[in-house]
Amino acid sequence: MPAVIIVGAQWGDEGKGKASDQLGTQVDYVVKFNGGNNAGHTVIVDGEKFALHLLPAGILSPGCTPVIGNGVVVDLEVLFSEIAELESRGVDTSRLKISQNAHIIAPYNKKMDAMGERRLGKRKIGTTGRGIGPTYADKMNRVGLRIQDLFDESILRQKLESVLDQKNFMLEHMYEEDTFSVDEVANELLSYADRVRPMLFNSALELNRALDRGETVVFEAGQAVMLDIDHGTYPYVTSSSCTAAGACTGSGVGPRRIDRVVGVAKAYITRVGEGPFPTELFDDDGEQLRQVGGEFGTTTGRPRRTGWYDAVIARYATMVNSLTDIVITKLDVLSGWEKIPVCVAYDIDGKRVEDMPENQSDMHHAKPIYEYFDGWTEDITHCRSFEELPQNAQDYILKLEELSGCRISSIGVGPDREQTIIRHELLD
Repeated sequence: MPAVIIVGAQWGDEGKGKASDQLGTQVDYVVKFNGGNNAGHTVIVDGEKFALHLLPAGILSPGCTPVIGNGVVVDLEVLFSEIAELESRGVDTSRLKISQNAHIIAPYNKKMDAMGERRLGKRKIGTTGRGIGPTYADKMNRVGLRIQDLFDESILRQKLESVLDQKNFMLEHMYEEDTFSVDEVANELLSYADRVRPMLFNSALELNRALDRGETVVFEAGQAVMLDIDHGTYPYVTSSSCTAAGACTGSGVGPRRIDRVVGVAKAYITRVGEGPFPTELFDDDGEQLRQVGGEFGTTTGRPRRTGWYDAVIARYATMVNSLTDIVITKLDVLSGWEKIPVCVAYDIDGKRVEDMPENQSDMHHAKPIYEYFDGWTEDITHCRSFEELPQNAQDYILKLEELSGCRISSIGVGPDREQTIIRHELLD
């Protein structure tokens, strides 16, 4: 099983880092293919918690090569800060590789992000303010900076002169903010050149050669399908391709080389930022999910919005990603509920809808139609086989499998790497 994609099957924060980390102990490469430091992974190894923001989860697996692919946008300050933090805790980061085609988040991108959100006011998207969207916009407008530009100072300065003409005009006349000089930005970025140079490689070439050798490569998505720029709840989305297709464009590995696509979903659902959320809870149940599940952003610390499992979204994720497997995380958080609702369809203006509405207004007006399942009170964090789960927990998983249209291969019953039930091996 040489090539496996791991994607978020909800609105992010599903536990993709744990899934990638578990596979990382058995694979040769773990590749982050989209996003930046706007969404993090929390991975717990032997009781020790690691909060990753830009780095792939494979950084914690000895013998695995972690890769930042060409589809990622890189804040160099954050990169080296995160590396320093891990190394101070005894983690070897020397294996890290970065595509020379990955784009750089420049200082002005972060400022433009913050100013854009401020200008939108009540209509804000809810970005993290880390410059992700403006950097992807520059990439598409062909005025972006790539890491390889750090090694030709004249080209770097030419690009900065061009892009800063536009950015500074907007900062001065639209936002009444301080502007940036070419020297200021160039000197800051060039200060990282010598440190980043040994990490760079031709990612498309080397990853395809690794697959030719029969080595195993895991592709790790940032964010999730409902935040995808094309297939998410636009405009309340991120600025990159978070689906399985994005793994190919963000790494240079073609789709015929992919063997398995794994979607990660919580046993309930959460969302950060603005936008529609049909099963969102505003009551004590929602707060209990937040507190018991520790639903606060790894990168931002923002409290996450919480709700019950949405099978409409799960079926949609299965379809647009061609999921072969689903990993369910945080099943243990649901222990203690007498009844557990699951959204099986939407009510949109009095009509039952079982598929994801394409119309943006319909999604905003969607009301959940629930089925209710018996809960359990037992502590399941010690369970290591499906049969050890309480019968009601087993029935819940089997129903989610049926409603989601994809087999559930793995179940998380706690935050630690070992607190996992394997029903089907992902690397068979």
